[in-house]
Amino acid sequence: MSAIAVLLCLCAGVALVPPASAGGPLSVEAEALAAGSDPARLIRIRAAAMPDITEPVLFHTPEADAILSAFEVLPPDHAFNRVIEDWPLHPHSVAIVASVGADKPLRYNTDMGFIVVPPAQERVDVQIVGYPGESDPGPYPVPGNVPIEGWPAWYQRNSETPPSLEEVQQRPPTYEGDRHAIVVDPIQGKLYEFFVMGRTQDGWAAEQASIFDLKTGAPRPDGWTSADAAGLPILPAVVRYDEIERGIVEHAMRVSIRRTRRAYVPPATHYASQLTDEDLPRMGERFRLRADFDVRGFSPPVQAILRGLRKYGMLVADNGIEWAISVAPDPRIPVLHEELRRVRGSDFEVVVAPD
Repeated sequence: MSAIAVLLCLCAGVALVPPASAGGPLSVEAEALAAGSDPARLIRIRAAAMPDITEPVLFHTPEADAILSAFEVLPPDHAFNRVIEDWPLHPHSVAIVASVGADKPLRYNTDMGFIVVPPAQERVDVQIVGYPGESDPGPYPVPGNVPIEGWPAWYQRNSETPPSLEEVQQRPPTYEGDRHAIVVDPIQGKLYEFFVMGRTQDGWAAEQASIFDLKTGAPRPDGWTSADAAGLPILPAVVRYDEIERGIVEHAMRVSIRRTRRAYVPPATHYASQLTDEDLPRMGERFRLRADFDVRGFSPPVQAILRGLRKYGMLVADNGIEWAISVAPDPRIPVLHEELRRVRGSDFEVVVAPD
């Protein structure tokens, strides 16, 4: 069945079931629909050819765009990839939004860069100095040019003399920010994420290290953190340049909230608060841009983000400034602050996964 036929069936309320006589694997369209995902997205990704990856590729390059466009990040039925336009409202939706700030603006952090590595990437030791009991053991395929959170765009836009990557990689003796580092191996479907990462005189060190299987989408052990407070992977929730160019961010986004609850909801596995007010959002809570929000009048890059927030929403992943999503620090992505601030907390609602 074509993608157009699938959409016509959905609009008419017709259930799509693969023929009983087929006996084989589902079509891509049927697989996506059964998973609650977008058929057009899955068809596009699986039709793309994955380029050869023979050396590390930084995220803010055309080479990375081509790789990511052909990379199926997490299974179709994973929470990050499910379409939530028709999910029911949380019974405390209005109160939860109010606890975050109905009048506060949508914001973003130019933070989460990453590097793509080949399967044969040399593995190195990283000393885990903060959460060894909730870290996955190494060695890890960390290349010498792994970017640290914010590099390069944040530094370029906030410093008259931006530091080099080598300077940014130096780990401060005391905490000076989250300093996330992200390494992804698309061929093997493995994701490596680090918290407070950097070089020391003895080599690489980080507070925490997490390894995710992007082919199975298996979660962290219950109660475990990750490089993010909610125990979630970061990369699948970051706004990237190639997505903005396509006109929609096709996955749930990562959002920080200042005051969260001492609880979590799947896909999160960890909380980071002692507050118990039921009107506070839990880690993993899902917010959706309201269907009646008019995205016309925004620039194409912001429209791509807002369309994604309406279709896939955003997941509470960390404690931090309210309503702040994560955007790759890619110099090709324009400054978005003024436009995003036209969106308010009251334009969102909290939804829950259907039974």
